[in-house]
Amino acid sequence: MLGPEADGRRPTQGERGPGYPGEPMDKYQVLYQLNPGALGVNLVVEEMETKVKRVIKQVRGQACASHASSQGPGLALPLLRTGHFHVKPGLAALTLWEAEISSLYLCLVMEFNKLSFQEVIEDKRKAKEIIDSKWMQNVLGQVLDALEYLHHLDIIHRNLKPSNIILVSSDHCKLQDLSSNVLMTNKAKWNIRAEEDPFHKSWMAPEALNFSFSQKSDIWSLGCIILDMTSCSFMASTEAMYLRKSLRQSSGSLETVLKTMEEKQIPDAETFGNLLPRMLQIDPSDRITIKDVVHITFVSGSFKSSCISLTLYRETVPASITDTLLEGNVASILEVMQNFSGWPEVQFRAMKRLLKMPADQLGLPWCPELVEVVVTTMQLHDRVLDIQLCACSLLLHLLGQAMVHHLEAKALCNQAITSAVLRALWSYPEEESLLVLVYSLLAITTTQESESESESVSEELQNAGLLEHILEHLNSSLESRDVCVSGLGLLWALLLDGIIVNKAPLEKVPDLISQVLATYPADGEMAEASCGVFWLLSLLGCIKEQQFEQVVALLLQSIRLCQNRVLLVNNAYRGLASLVEVSELAAFKVVVQEEGSSGLSLVKETYQLHKDDPEVVENVGMLLVHLASYEEILPELVSSSMKALVQEIKERFTSSLVSDSSAFSKPDLPPGGSPQLGCTASGAWN
Repeated sequence: MLGPEADGRRPTQGERGPGYPGEPMDKYQVLYQLNPGALGVNLVVEEMETKVKRVIKQVRGQACASHASSQGPGLALPLLRTGHFHVKPGLAALTLWEAEISSLYLCLVMEFNKLSFQEVIEDKRKAKEIIDSKWMQNVLGQVLDALEYLHHLDIIHRNLKPSNIILVSSDHCKLQDLSSNVLMTNKAKWNIRAEEDPFHKSWMAPEALNFSFSQKSDIWSLGCIILDMTSCSFMASTEAMYLRKSLRQSSGSLETVLKTMEEKQIPDAETFGNLLPRMLQIDPSDRITIKDVVHITFVSGSFKSSCISLTLYRETVPASITDTLLEGNVASILEVMQNFSGWPEVQFRAMKRLLKMPADQLGLPWCPELVEVVVTTMQLHDRVLDIQLCACSLLLHLLGQAMVHHLEAKALCNQAITSAVLRALWSYPEEESLLVLVYSLLAITTTQESESESESVSEELQNAGLLEHILEHLNSSLESRDVCVSGLGLLWALLLDGIIVNKAPLEKVPDLISQVLATYPADGEMAEASCGVFWLLSLLGCIKEQQFEQVVALLLQSIRLCQNRVLLVNNAYRGLASLVEVSELAAFKVVVQEEGSSGLSLVKETYQLHKDDPEVVENVGMLLVHLASYEEILPELVSSSMKALVQEIKERFTSSLVSDSSAFSKPDLPPGGSPQLGCTASGAWN
């Protein structure tokens, strides 16, 4: 069993390192070790509780040491975020410390699959059988779709070979092991590991031997895979390896193999004879692109695949015809979208048409069939930005209308919506217009789930790195008001259920919000969102003592700015009460005179403005109760006539916290003592 071995100054086995939540290693039982890869050891393990098999890649030495000590598992986030039907991401990552060798290493937890292209090729090679042409066309389309998706994200696989294309089922494959793109940054280490296994190195492009990688490097590797699949029926494994190596020097041997394929009547030999010489050019600048490969095989050629994304390369439907088809009602438009699911231009114009339709024609307040079609369209056309933008706008409109009509949360939000918009975000992580829409949608779906589902959704989003993404863009996109407002709104939604996977990143939030409020000093909506986040951070204990004064000042500033915004006022006073309850320093910050007035005068103003609102009065009263718990502050409260205010609250609201409290009646209350409040901090969530 992989058990913990702690060391106080370093990450320990099973410890959740900074930057990404890991999984405890002691939950796995090692079954056996696979052949080592270019980066480390691969172990097949079994989860002891569920008996589910996993693969754990242990990345050791220089491959991760330069990153792991400072970033922890966070450096592997790109490997875990990459959500695609034909790309297999990691399930979890954690940094471990191995005492025996005094070294850090990274563990990537991945799905386990028995079969890969390597086993298929070797089985056919032993039997001297040709790989079925329909099956090969289908899986080749899936590989092209996955690789085009990675290249769209500027991810180069670097280690593409048959064993890294696994079979999830007989007709569904996925690319795996993206770790080389993120972890292998040391040329010497790469060369050493590659030399240890010359067979695996044979799939690498010529320039990759010199540690130079580009998208064209993946094209070369894919060409080698196609070559091996088409020639395995007549070429031995060792001979095939030497062939791949020789192609880096001369293409002469390729011509011989292609001629043999024609003579042996290998299916699609003509297409491959046109394709492979273009993929296996020694100079990467002379090689074709993924789109060229798709065009040769699936557009100009006769190849067919179940991969719907390849239909992006079809001829477009003229706009005039599309507009005519979309002239009907919602049911008619949905039928068109389903019948033309592979044409992005039809989907885009259909959703634009839906956005312009009145609510009564859309079937609102909620039309589940429409939502299902929109989510499916997002999944099918994840690389078309206009479709992602339009779909998110439409979903936001639909969810907004549904919330206005107070529909049940379970009817509104489901995993499909969350997954689709999150995938859109990772596909375009820097596209601000999409980012704002996605943040707004996720804030709704997170807060509208049932209590148990909300916790799981919030935790899932945090595990996906969303918290770090928000903080990164609050820092880098200060000039974008919409990014800041929507980012703070989503941050509030993630904090709302009180379950925080990793509190470390939240230490930056008070300083970030301070920068945001300084950038937008008169923005009421921004101040309102900030106060909500401050309140939840205070309840969660995520505000450091040295930040108390700063946060109190910002909360008071926000109240002065927008006394008329009830939600802001409530959250600000909740935050103040929470901080004052645990810190006399925060209490003094409230009562001390600054810029001609103190927080106590502000309390009076708030009460006079909202004295008929029980919730506001309750929150104001909570602050006064906590202030009165400090003996040194009581005289200031009395001299500011707060006793009269408390008495009025007691008379007008007999069920308030102030009425239940002994505030002002026991001046000898010890410093920091807390009256009986009738509720706990956790009760404030309700």
